[in-house]
Amino acid sequence: MLLDNQRVPFTLGVLTFSSFFFIVPGSHAEDTVVVTATPAPASLDESTPAAQKKVTAGNLGKRELIDVPWSVQSMSSDLMTHQQLSSIKDVYRYMPSVQGDGARPQTRGMQGSVVQNNLIDGLNAVSTTEYPIEQFQRIEVLNGLASALYGPANPAGMFNLVSKRPTDTPLHRVTVSGGTASGVKGALDLSGPLDSADRVKYRLNLMNDEGRGYTAGSRVRRQYAGLGLDFQLTDKTVLETNFSYYHYYDKGLPGTFALAQGTHFPSAMNPTDSKYGQYYAGHDDHTTTASMHLKHDFDGNWLLDVGVLRQIADRESTAVTNTFTDNKGDYTTTSSNTTASRFTINSYLANLSGNVQTGWLQQDLTFGVRGFVWKNYNPRHGSRLTLGSASLDNPQAFDEPDYPDFENRYHSATATQHAFLMSDTLHFSPQWSLLLSGSENLFTVSNYSKTGSQTSNSDDSGASGSASLMYKPVDNITLYTTWADSLQQGDTAPSDANNAGQILSPYRSHQIEAGVKYAPGKDILLSAALFQAKRPFAWTNDSGDYVEDGKQKNRGLELMADGHVTQNLRLFGGATWLDPRLHNTASESAQGKQVVGLARFTANLLAVYTLPQFQNIDVDANLHYVGRRPTDNANDSWVGSYTTMDVGSSYRTRLFGTKTTFRFDITNLANRHYWTNIVPGGLNGYSGAGYASAQLGAPREAELSMQIDF
Repeated sequence: MLLDNQRVPFTLGVLTFSSFFFIVPGSHAEDTVVVTATPAPASLDESTPAAQKKVTAGNLGKRELIDVPWSVQSMSSDLMTHQQLSSIKDVYRYMPSVQGDGARPQTRGMQGSVVQNNLIDGLNAVSTTEYPIEQFQRIEVLNGLASALYGPANPAGMFNLVSKRPTDTPLHRVTVSGGTASGVKGALDLSGPLDSADRVKYRLNLMNDEGRGYTAGSRVRRQYAGLGLDFQLTDKTVLETNFSYYHYYDKGLPGTFALAQGTHFPSAMNPTDSKYGQYYAGHDDHTTTASMHLKHDFDGNWLLDVGVLRQIADRESTAVTNTFTDNKGDYTTTSSNTTASRFTINSYLANLSGNVQTGWLQQDLTFGVRGFVWKNYNPRHGSRLTLGSASLDNPQAFDEPDYPDFENRYHSATATQHAFLMSDTLHFSPQWSLLLSGSENLFTVSNYSKTGSQTSNSDDSGASGSASLMYKPVDNITLYTTWADSLQQGDTAPSDANNAGQILSPYRSHQIEAGVKYAPGKDILLSAALFQAKRPFAWTNDSGDYVEDGKQKNRGLELMADGHVTQNLRLFGGATWLDPRLHNTASESAQGKQVVGLARFTANLLAVYTLPQFQNIDVDANLHYVGRRPTDNANDSWVGSYTTMDVGSSYRTRLFGTKTTFRFDITNLANRHYWTNIVPGGLNGYSGAGYASAQLGAPREAELSMQIDF
C-alpha cells in the first residue's frame, strides 16, 4: 500500500493546520475589476486572487468570499482544467465537507434534495442528472443551512454551478485528450464579440468523448453543446442567455452493491472486472437547459437581476443492483426502473439590491422572490426486475430483461415552491456588522396515479431566518457567528410503507456556526468553521409506517485553504471532522449511533508547484482520505477507510507560434480498491431500513491532453 491509513488523518490534519500558521504573504496574481452593470469579464484563465474571489450568496448577490458569514468553497475553471476533471462529481471530491459521489450531493452529512439544493446561475435545477465540466466557469458550494437566502431547502448546503460567459477578447481553444478509461475526446471553446461595437458577445462550447470505460467491455459516451450570448441592450442593461444540451451514456460498468438484513460488505473488489455488472446495464441521460438573466444597473448603486430557467432531464436507467443475501458472497441481481424517467423544471428569480446611508449607519438591502415548478414523469410500465442469483466466486451474465418503454410516461408528481426574501446588512462601524435574512415560503406537492387521478396533496407555508454577527479586527480577517432556522418540505412515504404516498408535515432544521476567514496575502484565503446542525429524522419503523422518528445532530469542524502559499506553490483543499449522530429514536439500537455512510474524518489536499527553473512546467499531487463508515443504523457493520493519491504535470510551450499546453495525470496512483457512495436503503433523506448500498471506487486511470489556444 502506498500510504498507511492509520497515519493519513494525522498527516493531513497537520498539513492543513500548518497552512494556517506558515503562510508567506504576497501574491503574483493581478487585480481583476468586475463591473456589475455589465457581464462579468472572462479571460482565457481565471486570474482573480483567492482573497478577492466573489461568490453568489442567494439573494445577497455577489459578495467577496472573505465577507460571507458562511463556510463557502469555490473551484474555478482553470483549476478544473488543470486537473483534467470531466464531471461535477469529480469537483466535489476536492471539497472535504461535500459528499458528492452519489446522486444527490450534500455537505456536512445532511442528505440533499433533487431540486431545492442545486442551482445553475442561481436558478433551481436538477441535481440527479450528469453535468460536464465544459459547461461551467466555477463551482460554488455553501456548506450547511441557507434557506433564508434561497427559500426552503434541506440543510445540505447549496450547490451553484456558474455557466461560462462570453469573453471580452477573442478566445479560440481546442483540446484533444485520451486516457486508459476513455476514447479520444475533442473539445472546442470559442468566444468573443460578434459586432464591432462589442454589444453582442458569444461563448460556444462543443465536446465529444466516446470510448471504453475502465471495465472490460464497457462503453462511455459524453456529448455536449453549449451556447452563451450576451446582449448589451444599453450601457446599464445586459441580457445574458444560455442554451445547453448534454448526452451522457455508460453501459457495462460495475453495478451497485447493497446489503440485506444482517449482511456486511466484503473487502472491495477489483472494479475493472466486468463480472460485477451487465454489458447492457447503465445510464442513458439527456439534459437540455435554457436560461436567461436580465440585469439592470439603475444608478451605480441599485441593481436588478431577473432570471428564468427551463430544464428537461430525461433519464433511462437500466443499472443493476447486486444485493448480498449472506456473508459468503452470494447475491441477487435486480434492476429497478420505477423512478422518474423525466424531470421538468421551470424556475425563476427576481432580485433587487442596493445600499442606503442613514447618518452613521450603512445598510445593504436586498429584496427578492424566487421559486420553481418541478414535475416528475415515471415509466408507465416500470417495475422491479429480478435477473437472477450469483456469487462473488461464481458471477453470472444474465440475459437482458424486457425493459419498459421509458418514453411511455405518466405524470406522477408536481412540486411547486415560492419564496419571498429580504436581507439587511447593517454596518455599525468598519469593524462590526449584522446580517439579518428571512424568507416567507409557500410550497405544494401533489402525487398522481397512472390514470391521472390525484393520490395525495400537501399545501404548506412558513418562514425561515438567519442572523450573522461579523467582526473585522483588520481588513484581512473576518470573525463571524451565524444562526439559521429553516423550513423544508416533509418527505413522502416510500412505496413499501403502510402509509405509502403520504407527505409528512414540513421539517424545521436549525444550525449554529462560528468561523474565521483570514487572508495573509492577496492570493491566499484560509478559513475555519465550527458548526452544529439538527434536522428531523424519518424512516420506516418496525410497524411498517413511515414517520418522523428522532433527530439527526451533526457537529463538526472544517478547515480550508485556497491560493498561493508562495509564488510557485498553490494549495486547494482542507479537512473536516464530523460527528453525525441519531438522537431520541424509537429504536434503541440506533440511539446515539453514527449515521450510515458518514466518516468521522475526511480530507483532501491538492498542491500545484511551478518549477522555479522552468516556469512553464507545473507538477501536482492530490491526497484524498475518507475514514471508516457504518453500514447500518445500529453501527454493527463498517467499511474501512481508504486513501488515494493523484499525480500530474503540465507543460506550456509554443508550437509553430501557437500557445500549447500538454497535461498528464494519473488518478488513484496506487490502484486502491475501495467502497464509495455508501448510502442508507432509502432516498428520502436518511430514511429507509438502514441497510446500505455502495459502489466500487474507480481504479487507477491515466489521462493525456493537448490544449491549443490560437
